[in-house]
Amino acid sequence: MSAAITGVVIVVGTFVSVATVDKFGRKALFIEGGVQMIICQIAVGVMIGSKFGLTGDGSFSKGEANFLVFLICAYVAAFSWSWGPLGWLVPSEICPLEVRSPGQAINVSVNMLFTFIIAQGFLSMLCHMKFGLFFFFGGFVILMTIFMNRLMKAHWFWGKYIPDEEATGDKHTA
Repeated sequence: MSAAITGVVIVVGTFVSVATVDKFGRKALFIEGGVQMIICQIAVGVMIGSKFGLTGDGSFSKGEANFLVFLICAYVAAFSWSWGPLGWLVPSEICPLEVRSPGQAINVSVNMLFTFIIAQGFLSMLCHMKFGLFFFFGGFVILMTIFMNRLMKAHWFWGKYIPDEEATGDKHTA
């Protein structure tokens, strides 16, 4: 049932991304999706940690379980309209036409390699870190959301569209 629910959320979220990416821009979707994913990761980690702790003893009420499912769906939705599809779109746009195919091939290869590594280590990490795993991955979402703007500013193409004060966080002009 969870696969069916998250599958529907992913499809709807991807359509949201397709419909809004040119209207709101890549950066806005990256940041909004990242913030929503951070909130959901932390909330899930806190909920599981407060109920189960390190011992694993505890249980959720029906309302708490439903809220947990909601948080997971909110995380999946945020990913499916931001970092999920844009992780494929932006690399295809930033490579010059002459190297776009090999650039995208490298993007796909690196994506699949890290997906494989995370999938292989996930169960072991979950057993050892328990609810801390949500904070671990939430930390990476924080890093990628914070540094996304600086990375885009440093790029030869996207840097032309991001004002200097926005990339540095400095609102004063010299």
